[in-house]
Amino acid sequence: MNMKSWLQSAAALHKPMPILSFPGIQLINATVRELAASATKQAACMKAVADRWDTLASVSLMDLSVEAEAFGSPVRFSDDEVPTVTAPIVTDADSAERLAVPQVGAGRTGECVSTIREAKRFITDRPVLAGAIGPFSLSGRLMDMTEIMALCYEEPELVHQTLEKATQFLIAYNLALHQAGADGILMAEPAAGLLSPGLIAEFSTPYVKRIIGAVESEACIVIYHNCGNTIPLVQSILDTGASAFHFGNAIDLAQMLPLIPGDKVVFGNVDPAGQFRGGTPESMRQATLDVLGKCAKNDNFILSSGCDIPPLAPLANIDAFFDTAREFYQG
Repeated sequence: MNMKSWLQSAAALHKPMPILSFPGIQLINATVRELAASATKQAACMKAVADRWDTLASVSLMDLSVEAEAFGSPVRFSDDEVPTVTAPIVTDADSAERLAVPQVGAGRTGECVSTIREAKRFITDRPVLAGAIGPFSLSGRLMDMTEIMALCYEEPELVHQTLEKATQFLIAYNLALHQAGADGILMAEPAAGLLSPGLIAEFSTPYVKRIIGAVESEACIVIYHNCGNTIPLVQSILDTGASAFHFGNAIDLAQMLPLIPGDKVVFGNVDPAGQFRGGTPESMRQATLDVLGKCAKNDNFILSSGCDIPPLAPLANIDAFFDTAREFYQG
């Protein structure tokens, strides 16, 4: 499939593409812990989601601990929450020097590659996108987010050293995901949303651009996701060269859309925690209509969640999101 051509016509299909994967545990009667450890369960989860909801594309797990774990980071698992990194492994110049770039397959990265291979066998009616972390967000997990923010000022060379190793691995990992069948990468770079315009231009954008340059082709697009306060950062985000951009509900998407060239697709941004997880079908309907009312007039807009939908989001709320979108576009 020529994914760049697909992307240009995708908005006209009027199908939502929320970051919807983990709630599938409720459809296959599995826990998050079981899902994280098994490519077979992850692929079954993706298939169950695709069978129930008419998504524009199928998205694999947005588990932002996977790549850090491959480097050696400790990870906490639970039955109903997304896995999280619990401690930094790069704390000084010596540990940054010793940090080894892992092979694809280390930790759970092999399971994630296998997930895409299996999912492509089951899901044949829409593109399959692989979730992966961005370079600054990965480095923040390797170094601790509070620490990396300070080190950007105090020891920038240490941050760059870690970013270089993160980027080398992410290029290889994203290429492996594509070779397994992924039609695109949904790159999550939320930590970059904490940076100033000057810092994102130094510590995120050049590395994201390198990954996209190595991975993107007509057969594989990269969608850049950042759920921070992205409006002040828009120029650096555009400079990444991504084919499309996914923004979180920290911003008013109606203010962002005029800043994005019309040939770049914009996804967003119904509140995943407040509405998908914490809302009701009625509040979800209103929140979805609010976003559609402000954004649907833009030809490059595709309705989505603001970020990854929590595992225990009520299925009735997700149903209400899709039902509302369908009714809106059918008029």
